[in-house]
Amino acid sequence: MKYWLMKSEPGDFSVDDLASAQNRTDCWDGIRNYQVRNMMRDDMRRGDLAFLYHSNCPQPGIVGIMTVAREAYPDHSAFDPNDKHFDPKSDRNNPRWFMVDVKLKRKLNRIIELCELRKHADKQLKGLALLNRGNRLSIVPVTDKQWRFILDLE
Repeated sequence: MKYWLMKSEPGDFSVDDLASAQNRTDCWDGIRNYQVRNMMRDDMRRGDLAFLYHSNCPQPGIVGIMTVAREAYPDHSAFDPNDKHFDPKSDRNNPRWFMVDVKLKRKLNRIIELCELRKHADKQLKGLALLNRGNRLSIVPVTDKQWRFILDLE
């Protein structure tokens, strides 16, 4: 099993949106970065765990835990001209973009804020891509050690 951190802006897709989805499950669509696409397509497996992280908001931080419920499949939003994630160069016969389905396991008891995570960047969370300057990836891997440490912060 692998661990991940998946970022979403709460105005676009929040932990509450996932909690209210049918079976607490929804697709993680709209990824338009090749590195992130490759992680989803090549590395994410059903049963992997992920932190749900709210970004670009007054209190950025980890708000929930999800499981990968379905492995990568073509992202339908790339083919829909009415969708904000439409990609006119996408080909249904040779999809460029993929998505996974995620299921909310639980909301955290409290938000583990970015500023709190940064306090541990040089020791327990060394190497966590979220904490690297300039990191803009919406999905990053998390090691087993980092996962356990972050859970202990809750």
